[in-house]
Formats: sequence, structure tokens, C-alpha cells
Amino acid sequence: MDQSIFRFIWRHSKKQQIWVILITAISFPFLYYSLDLPKTIVDEAIGGEANFPVDLFGLGLVELGQIEYLFTLSGLFLLLVVINGGFKYYINVYRGQLGERMLRRLRYELYFRVLRFRLPRFKRMSSGEIIPMITSEVEPLGGFIGDAFALPAFQGGTLLVYLGFIFIQDPILGAATISLYPIQAYIIPKLQRRVNELGKQRVQTVRRLADRIGETVSGSQEIHAHDTASLHLADTAARLGRIFDIRFEIFKRKFFIKFLNNFLNQLTPFFFYSIGGYLVLQGSLSFGALVAVLAAYKDLAGPWRELLNYYQMKEDVRIKYGQVVEQFQPEDIMPPDQLTGDETLDELPPVMSFQNVGFAEEGGLPALEGVSLELPLDRHVAVLGAGGSGRQEFMMLAARLLVPTSGRIRLGDKDWSTLAEGVVGRRFAYVGPSPFLFTDTLRANLYYGLKHRPLSDPERDDEGRALRHRMIAEALASGNTIHDPEADWIDYDAAGVETSDQLEARAIDILAMVELASDVYRMGLGGTIDPGRHGELADCLLEARQALGERLADPELGDLVEQWDAGRFNTSATVAENLLFGTPVGPTFSLERLADNAYVLSVLDKVGLTDALVETGAQVAETMIELFADLPPGHEFFEQFSFISSDELPDFQPLVTRVSKEGIGALKDEERRRLLALPFKLIPSRHRLGLVEESMQDRLLEARALFARDLPEDLKPCIEFFDAARYNASASIQDNLLFGKIRYGQAGNQDRVQGLIADTVEAMGLRETVTSVGLDNPVGVAGSRLSAIQRQKLGLARAVIKHPDVLLLDEATSALDGAAQNRVHDRLRERFEGRGIVWSLHRPAMAARFDEVIVFKNGRIAQRGSFEELDTDGSALRELTDAE
Repeated sequence: MDQSIFRFIWRHSKKQQIWVILITAISFPFLYYSLDLPKTIVDEAIGGEANFPVDLFGLGLVELGQIEYLFTLSGLFLLLVVINGGFKYYINVYRGQLGERMLRRLRYELYFRVLRFRLPRFKRMSSGEIIPMITSEVEPLGGFIGDAFALPAFQGGTLLVYLGFIFIQDPILGAATISLYPIQAYIIPKLQRRVNELGKQRVQTVRRLADRIGETVSGSQEIHAHDTASLHLADTAARLGRIFDIRFEIFKRKFFIKFLNNFLNQLTPFFFYSIGGYLVLQGSLSFGALVAVLAAYKDLAGPWRELLNYYQMKEDVRIKYGQVVEQFQPEDIMPPDQLTGDETLDELPPVMSFQNVGFAEEGGLPALEGVSLELPLDRHVAVLGAGGSGRQEFMMLAARLLVPTSGRIRLGDKDWSTLAEGVVGRRFAYVGPSPFLFTDTLRANLYYGLKHRPLSDPERDDEGRALRHRMIAEALASGNTIHDPEADWIDYDAAGVETSDQLEARAIDILAMVELASDVYRMGLGGTIDPGRHGELADCLLEARQALGERLADPELGDLVEQWDAGRFNTSATVAENLLFGTPVGPTFSLERLADNAYVLSVLDKVGLTDALVETGAQVAETMIELFADLPPGHEFFEQFSFISSDELPDFQPLVTRVSKEGIGALKDEERRRLLALPFKLIPSRHRLGLVEESMQDRLLEARALFARDLPEDLKPCIEFFDAARYNASASIQDNLLFGKIRYGQAGNQDRVQGLIADTVEAMGLRETVTSVGLDNPVGVAGSRLSAIQRQKLGLARAVIKHPDVLLLDEATSALDGAAQNRVHDRLRERFEGRGIVWSLHRPAMAARFDEVIVFKNGRIAQRGSFEELDTDGSALRELTDAE
């Protein structure tokens, strides 16, 4: 990166900077005449000293009387105002566009450099430092970049025009105007220098605070486990105090600079009024000229102030840019072509050669020393070693996630450290013990390793194509990539398929191989589909609903599910679900907020249920208080049985007391709402409180019918009613198949129903389809919605689906149980028959199945050979086996 921000600006926007300076220069004559014209208006048109009529332009074309002359000059002045305003508008917009474009380029360059960082860099530089530098810290640079050359040219030129005009009117007034400028030019930079130093300290302190906050988020589990919140609060308070001290000192110095500037600026009018007034009285200066000079000086303060602000901003931006460059320019940064180059290998060599390879973190002890071997890429190799033996570093070197600090790794005649990632990322696949998942769907994470370059553009209408062309033009102007993120990036050839349907079938097969397919199937049952887009699937699921319903009609199974019936109250569903008899679409009829819904309340009032439900809510609250008042906060019973959290329980005590003494009529509207919300959560067959009796059920059925009948047109899209003949797009696949609720109170009901669903889905040939729906399940932030086992399995599947020549696995199945590990290992070795697997195992006994075993100890290769050859008394392998 350019070490100077001005060099960066000039290199990437030289033509644009010259253009805006040229336009600025063209605007100056119009600015000068807008200053001179008021003097002419006052002295000639208003003063009346000219001989009228006058020849307007001295060409003998038009002669004007005094009034016509006045209005003509005033019109010319207005025209000059518009022209000068137009110049300012164009220059400001152009500068703003240029600044934003360059800011986009800078952020893109910084992000590109983050991708080029070697992995050890992230051990010394956390995301808490990187993120604010790319986002907030460079934000001021955008405004400055557009102004870097244009602002001093425009404001400096404007200042010179004003000064020139004043000197032309009277040299003495001109001298008075500039008399204090040298003092300001000398004092202000000296005062500003300390402010700049404080600004640098502030940036560094805020960056360290961001790093500590990020560390708190990542280590929140340890903070709560060890009761160290007070320590972290104290540390943060101290850092905030330091930031406060720095910013307060900046404020004091900054406003003193402003005070000094204002004082010096106000001295000049003193000279104008005294000296200029004296000259007018003496007849040496016309009154119009003094008025024009005063008007010019009034506008003169603006450019001078802008120039001083520019200097302050320049120093601040220079510091910010220097700090950013310092952080984003490590010595070992990856070359750009290595990251984005399209270098390929026609044929993968049979071995990867390690030649006296060593690796050590900066300032740390060597993790590997003197490693020399020919690593076969067409066999199955097990890598073993205790913690700290160097085997993890060896695996990461083999995956090119680390580069040697000594020695060399070669792939045939190629230097492994300099090969483009197009070779490494496509021909090799690495899976570590904790695969990272992106905040997206299962499908997106599974196909992630196939998305190297865009392969086909999406279909767009004319408006979409025009927008895309504008985006490309702007990306090129900003130095960004023009790849389309909406294009199809999936490399089907790499996966060994031709179509998306074939890829999906391959994905489901691989998920079954790593034993994740059943989990994804269950996620699919909880997923939703759009019947408008998947009408055939919706029809098949309706057929499956009918088939499942016929099975549930068997008297032996009839008690498993209580199905929806418009004329019956479903005792296995909540009161809210029974009232709506449908699935909410959006937040309007959210089950948690029904007590706030005006239409729902109007329906309850019409059937006379509102007061009854409020009284029921009071009884629920009283029961909850009796049952849970003595339980400690956070007790599992609150989660399982209570409608009221442990924090809210004390708030209901006074409500219950007031209702028991004064009745519900004494309650305020908000208190009624809180009690009304409770019975909506009741499930009669589960909670068995005897509060929703048949009489209330009948009234709720009446309210259900009224709710559907009188529903306003604008609210109809907010709910999808249950209909045995229609697929409910807002409900999950499982809810659509059951068309009811699983009954409570019978042991094993849930498992029996799941078995019936599985049998029905299998019989209808829908299992793969449901699994496909599960692929669109979000994995959460960094895969947080998946378990550690599921994340490992998905990481394995992601590596396998891209069909690599060599699979590099570093304890990639450590979260699985022993039996599952053996099954997955056998399937992977079978699938990669004839291709390479290098597997760092956490269980040494599993190495017996591999063609070759490499054992690391103390950063060196301790043994190498077949398992049978190495498994001898006193060997490094036997030590690991005995320690298992």
C-alpha cells in the first residue's frame, strides 16, 4: 500500500483531481465579478453619478435609464449568484462521489489484504482490531479524499480572489485583511500538533477497547463460569476513563484553537471600520467600495476557516491512514496473484516433498524442525503425535494454511508456498477439529467449497441488466471486482455432476456417509415450503397427510394425534391456536402478542370472553405463584411448566391480591392485558389446571367462527387458516403431515408419531425431498444452531463433496463416538480409494487401517512406516497407544 495518503489519492484519481481543479479555476472569474458588481450597483446605479442613459456594454447596442440600469445590474448579480452556486454544487457533488469511490476502493483493498494475511497474523491481530479499522476508522478518509486537492484549490483560490478584490479597492485595507494571517498560520499548526498526537492515542485506545470487548464476547462462558464479571467491568471502566481523559483534553485544546481563531478574525473588522471609515470620510475611498470590501471580507472568513479545518483534517487523516497501513502491511502477506490467480495443474504429482522444513511462530519456539519426507498423495497416511508434537502444524503446512519458516515444500517441480490457491483449494481439502460455518443455510455451507468463480450469470430483465451494467461501471471505477455475487458460482464439474438436482442427490448421499442425513431430515420436517413454487411437492405432502391420517384412524393409534377440526376444540393445542385456527403470517397475530391485538380483543368482547379470560389469567397467575414462589430463579420447572418467568413472578403478586379483594374491575388496562396474555398459553390436556372447561371451550369455538367470519380484508393475508384440503404454507412440513397436535400424557407418543411420519414419508418416496428442505435450514451465527458433532460432520461433507484429489483431516471426527468414528472412517477410506488421505488421528489405534503411519514427537518425525512395523515395545507409536 502507498505509505502516503496523498500518493494513494493521486495514483488512483489523478485525472479526476485535475478535472475538479480545472472546473474550480473556471469558476473564479464569475466569483470575482460577483464581488465587483455590488460596488457598481451602489456607486453608479443607485448613487446616480453616471450620465444616463448609459451604454450597457459599451457597444452602442442598448442604452438604459437609471432604473433600467439598476434592475439590469441586479439581474446580472442574481445570474452570477446562480452560476456560482451551480459551480459549487457540481464541485461538491463531484468531490463527494470521488471521495466515496476512493473510500470504497480503500475498504476493498483492506479487506483483500485481510484475505491475504497468513494465519499466524490473526493470533497477533484480532477481529476486534480489524473490523473497526475497515469500517469506522477509515470513514473520515472518504470525505478527505474528495477534498484532498479540490478543497485547497477551491477555497485557496476563492481566498485569493477575495484578497485580490480587496487590494484592488484599497491596498491599505488589503494589508489590514492579511495582517493576522501569518500569526494564525504559525500558531494554529503548533497547537494542532498536540491535538493530532492525542487523536492518535485515542484511536489506539479505542482499538484496544474494541479488541477487549470482542474478547469478552468470545470468552463470556469463562467469565460467567469463574465469576469474573467485576474484573472485566473494572478493566473496561479504566479504559473508558482513559478515552474520556484523552477526548476531554482534545476538546479543551480544540476549542481553545477555535476561540483564538475567532478572536483574531474579529480584529480585522475593527481595522475596516476604523481605517476604512477614515478613508471614506477623507474621500480616498468610495462608500460603495467600503461596502463591497466589507461584503467580501464577510465571505472571506469562510475560505480561511475551511483552509484551517482542512489542515486539521489532513493531519488527523494522515495519522489514521498511517496507522491503518502499518497494520495491513505485514512482511509475510500473501501475493495478490496467489489468492486470485487461476493457475492449475493438469496432473497432481504422486508426492509432496518436505525438505528440511521448520515452522515457528514469531518470537516463539519452533513447533517443527528439520522435517524431511516424501508425503504420498495417492495413499492413505495416518499422522500421530501427542499435543505439542508438531503434527497439527504439519497438517496445516500440508494444507498450505501455514508456510514454512525454514526449508521448502515442493509439489513436483512447484514451490508449494507460492502455488495459487486455485490449485490448493480445488485439488486439496482440509478439515480441522472445529470447522467454521458461515451464517447461512446448510446447503450454502455444504456447497461452499465448490464456489471458486462465477460460472453463469443470472437471468435479468432489462431494468436488472441496466442496473448490473451501472454496478460494473462503478466497481471498475472503484477498483473493485466485477464478479456478480448473484451468479451461479457452483462448479458442478468439480463435484462430478452436471445439474443442480444431481448435486443435491450427491449431497444427500454424502450426508448419509457422514451420518448427518437423519439430522437434516428432521430439520426438513421442521421447515416450510412455498406451494406456489413447489406445487407438486405440496400435493405429494397432502397425499402423505391423507395416508398418515388413515393410519392414525386405527383405533390402536387414534390417541396419538388430536387432529384439527373446525367444529371441535383441540385440547392438545393452546387456547391461542384454538382461537385462530390457523398459522400466523407475520407479527400481526403472533401468538405471544394476541392480548395486544385490537381485532382479537374486539372478537372476545363480542362473545363476552374478555372478562372471563382475564379472570382465568388471574387464576393462572395465582397458581403459578403458589407452585413456583419458593423455587430459585432459573429452576428448570420455570422453563417446563410456568407461563411466567422467575423475574416477572413477583410483579403478578399484587395483581392477584387486588383481583381477590376488588375484582378485575379494579385493574388498569395494562394490568388486564398482562393477565389476559396468560390463558392464551394454556394447553388443557398438558397443564390440567381445570381452567378451560367445556363451557369456555364452546365460547372459544364461537369466537373462532366469529374471528374467521368478520376478519377484515387487510388482515386476511396475516393468517392462513387450517384446511384439510389445502397445504398450509406457514406451517412446518411435520405440522402439515399431522394436521393436528400430538397428545400429551402418554409415554412414548412423540417417538411413535415420529416413527409413523418416517414410515409414511419413506413409503411415499419423500425422504430425500424432505431432507432437501432441511438443507435450507439456517445454521445460525458461525453454526451456533448446530451441535459440535453436526458441525464436524458438515465440515467433512463440505470437503468430500468437492471431490478433492487429497483429503487432509486433522482430528476431523474427534467429537463423534467411537462406533460412529469407525463407520465414518471406513466409508471415507472406501470413497477415497485410489486418492490420497492424510489423517491426523486422535486415537492411535485407528492408524492400523492406514497404508502408512507417521509419528511426530517434539517437533520431529519420530517414526515412519506401516502400523505393524512401528507397533513395537518402546516405540513412539506404542507410547501413544498406551497413553490412549
